[in-house]
Amino acid sequence: MKLYSRLKESNFRWFFAVPIAALALGVLLLCGVYFTSFLMGPPDLANDQNTIYYSTDGEIIGEESGAENRYWTDLDSISPHLVDATLAIEDQHFYDHNGFDLQRIVGAAIADIRNLSLEEGASTLSQQYARNLFLTHEKTWTRKLKEAFYTVRLEMYYTKDELLEGYLNTIYYGHGAYGAEAASRHFFDKSASELSLAEAAMLAAIPKGPSYYSPFNDMENAQNRQRQVLSAMQKNDLITDQAHSLSLSEELAFTEPEERENVSIAPYFQDAALKEASDVLGLDTEKIRSGGYHIYTTLDKELQHKLKNNTQNEMAAGSGIEIGAIAMEPDSGGIRALIGGKDYTKSSFNRAVSARRMPGSAFKPFLYYAALNNGYTPVTKLMSKPTAFQLEDGELYQPSNYNGYYANEQITLAQALAVSDNVYAVKTNLYLGPEQLANTAKTFGFGGDLPAVPSLALGTAAVTVEEMVSSYSMLANGGYDIDSHTVAKIVDRSGATVYEREQKENERLLDPKSVFVLSQLMTGMFDRSLNGYMAVTGSSIADQLKRTYAGKSGTTETDSWMIGYSPSLVTGIWTGYDDNKQITKTNEEAYAKNIWASFMEEAHQGIEEKKPEIPAGVTGVSIDPKSGQRATPYCDTSRIMYFKEGTEPQEYCTTHLPEEQEKPEVDEKDEKEEQGLFEKVFDALF
Repeated sequence: MKLYSRLKESNFRWFFAVPIAALALGVLLLCGVYFTSFLMGPPDLANDQNTIYYSTDGEIIGEESGAENRYWTDLDSISPHLVDATLAIEDQHFYDHNGFDLQRIVGAAIADIRNLSLEEGASTLSQQYARNLFLTHEKTWTRKLKEAFYTVRLEMYYTKDELLEGYLNTIYYGHGAYGAEAASRHFFDKSASELSLAEAAMLAAIPKGPSYYSPFNDMENAQNRQRQVLSAMQKNDLITDQAHSLSLSEELAFTEPEERENVSIAPYFQDAALKEASDVLGLDTEKIRSGGYHIYTTLDKELQHKLKNNTQNEMAAGSGIEIGAIAMEPDSGGIRALIGGKDYTKSSFNRAVSARRMPGSAFKPFLYYAALNNGYTPVTKLMSKPTAFQLEDGELYQPSNYNGYYANEQITLAQALAVSDNVYAVKTNLYLGPEQLANTAKTFGFGGDLPAVPSLALGTAAVTVEEMVSSYSMLANGGYDIDSHTVAKIVDRSGATVYEREQKENERLLDPKSVFVLSQLMTGMFDRSLNGYMAVTGSSIADQLKRTYAGKSGTTETDSWMIGYSPSLVTGIWTGYDDNKQITKTNEEAYAKNIWASFMEEAHQGIEEKKPEIPAGVTGVSIDPKSGQRATPYCDTSRIMYFKEGTEPQEYCTTHLPEEQEKPEVDEKDEKEEQGLFEKVFDALF
């Protein structure tokens, strides 16, 4: 009996000791968790957010979402209906508990033990937020313990409103949409602040099972869950009986399938802006994509729309030919419109900034700028005829003109540029020395390999559309250095400006007199008064142009270029095949010029024509295009050409005289003496 009594007494003590010890251990662990949480401080709430791009007028043109589509919206900017609906269905006691709803936890634990599983959920919003930020969604005891630990830290260091705001901005609503704002735009094409009660209840129904309760996947399941949400709101006196009834009968207007696609403006431009933002911030592109930045760009939506439309209207849909195009503001270097290919969904390769192609004769203005700095004038004459040049290494180089056309007589620089005479260009390059052109091109901003060879005058070095447009912009702005760019300002997720492009005064790198004279010469490609043995290269589009532009086209077997400008806008168009296939179709050869002409005219509609200012030391003279001398009333045509003062011709045209007056005879000796200095040099050399 004594033994029985002692055993009974021992069991009695154990009966009380075990629970007390377990309770003490639990309290000790709980104190340890809270003490450790206190020492560790607040957990970082940083999370991925969409980066948004803006045009020059502040309108959104697109966004980067990284792997997930997220926006961050203040709690005050989320519809109160969605806040109440979420609390009613997910965590009715959110503002009363310290992160854990003990009553729900006990009930869920009993159910899990009974079923030998971890299927029953009792998570508060704080627990869900901790899981969304720091953990996976696997159902293990280890994950649940970590979740509890993070929940304590969140509740300890953040207010309930901060936690609720964080939860509503990170919860997954399916279809790649994270957070209330992304979900609201995806399902209803409206901001989260504009949601009706019925719409809010529908959204609040989804997070429990985004695939199962999405109205886009199963409308019946979604509506049943929506009714549960509305009933919970009614039961908790968050809505009236009338509001409950009206919401149940409200027909929701969901987005159409095509509206759910993230259609953005100028995707090639956005890629360029992303790379530029990455460079200026020193971050990799993925951190920019999901960093919640607001990137204010230089894009003009209207110009982009016009450039895109003209491209689509001109280029045949079935053709494999591609395009790279840029429109730039010459004073600042800001890219206003950009197309990197016909279809971004088929190829994201940006041909406007990354493709290096031969520009052909579009490179000649850089040659003639150097020539104007070295004694040439618009009426400098050289012979246009088939010519074989013997190079220093003994090899012969024989360039040819388009279709084998030659004047077989002397022509002026003005006409050589207007009709794009290749022999004249190579003679000029050899006279100056090919190194001169290579160095001049570097002054214009070209950084690639520019071999100092005779053929460089004909654009045989590979360049990008961006380089060409930037260089032509220096001619359009009077010779000032510029940096082409797509990004004006970057604001981070907290609203701080982390980058703003410096508004500095650009350095003048080019001689303003030579720049002005050259620009006026480049208007000649559209002036039929300069027609001769060939038509001016812009004759096919001249009738479309209602104002004065300067420009130059370029053609190789595989490339077609047209670049031109007004004082306010420079546009360059390249067309060709990615695989360097030869362009053989006549209509494809015309794409670049036609797109350029129609776009430039639309871009300048309603804008007063701005005339470039004539720099000091430059004078305009009426010239007969044929003779290159001062025009008289007897000349068939005349053109105002500009000269550096002191270089303008003094003689008047003797080619065109009154009918009754015969042209004086000139013997061969006199004619020889009339040849210019440059032609004499070439006659001696070649």
